[in-house]
Amino acid sequence: MARPYNFSPGPATLPEAVLAQAAAEMLDWRGSGMGVMEMSHRGPEFMAIFAHTEARLRELLAVPAHFKVLFMQGGAIGANAVVPLNLAQRRPGAITDHVITGAWSVKTLAEAARYSDARQVATNDPQLRGEHLTLPQPAGWELSPGASYVHLCSNETIHGVEVHELPDLRALGSDAPLVIDCSSHLASRPIDWTRVGLAYAGAQKNIGPAGLTLVFVREDLIGHAMPVCPSAFDYAKVAAQGSMYNTPPTYAIYIAGLVFEWLAAQGGVAAIERVNIEKAALLYGAIDGSGGYYRNEVAADCRSRMNVPFFLHDEALYAPFLRQAAERGLLNLKGHKSVGGLRASIYNAMPLAGVQALVNCMREFSQSHG
Repeated sequence: MARPYNFSPGPATLPEAVLAQAAAEMLDWRGSGMGVMEMSHRGPEFMAIFAHTEARLRELLAVPAHFKVLFMQGGAIGANAVVPLNLAQRRPGAITDHVITGAWSVKTLAEAARYSDARQVATNDPQLRGEHLTLPQPAGWELSPGASYVHLCSNETIHGVEVHELPDLRALGSDAPLVIDCSSHLASRPIDWTRVGLAYAGAQKNIGPAGLTLVFVREDLIGHAMPVCPSAFDYAKVAAQGSMYNTPPTYAIYIAGLVFEWLAAQGGVAAIERVNIEKAALLYGAIDGSGGYYRNEVAADCRSRMNVPFFLHDEALYAPFLRQAAERGLLNLKGHKSVGGLRASIYNAMPLAGVQALVNCMREFSQSHG
């Protein structure tokens, strides 16, 4: 039987080829007599896996040599504390600026306030209604002089808002580094590293299993951790030990390496971006072309390619829609509890055929429940 299409926002669907290879290597990784989960993280077998994974990641994302790539833990929510613990005190006053674009940047601001003078410098929800439907334009950001960094969540998984072009803080008169939470779009499109000081991402969207957190940090930003920062989360210590300061999430790193190989086989990030644009256009086109039966309220210029929230015109239709979708092998389409409605997460591993199957289901449902 064909596998269902899994539209989960994370942990999310993985390429079937990756799962098949992991299954084949579960008991014995390439004649080593061990599965990857059984290996010492410092043994030659896993160190070979690790080195290849990092090299492939750097190649795919064109990560500059003056950035360290750290394989850490704690997820993006953990990183919300780890980032200020490492960067806030690099300048007097420990000021951190935050752009609010959705639920995750709201959480980031609240967490950073525990460790820094965290300031909201822009928001797309000025009335505090929880409606994040557009983006605050960078020209209007009220950036703080002397800020240690400016934080931006470049794709909001809950509200479906994506920053398609990262701001140039230097053009805005700021010398603070830009920090981005790119958890839900990492590896779905290129990153302009000239505009980024630090990027972090939980892996469970486009990269692999939950448990792995990737951090890309410019070398000059390392070495400013607060005294209270736990050693395992001090970028300087982690970088000095090659991400082996403590036991990293070894199996998640292995799966990530397989995903990177799969991504390279698709043609790399530029090729997968073209597919992602096509998938998003197909789904948004079905929503916009439904005559109001379905709707997405996010401004067209900042709609997410990865996470597409949408709503039906009648609340009573959600349960039957989800039933029909599940019968057709379309899983995990229920919207986030704070927003409601429906949501389709269409990460790299979601094939175009899966989006087409969803669009067909939407069309059939509107015809039979009109």
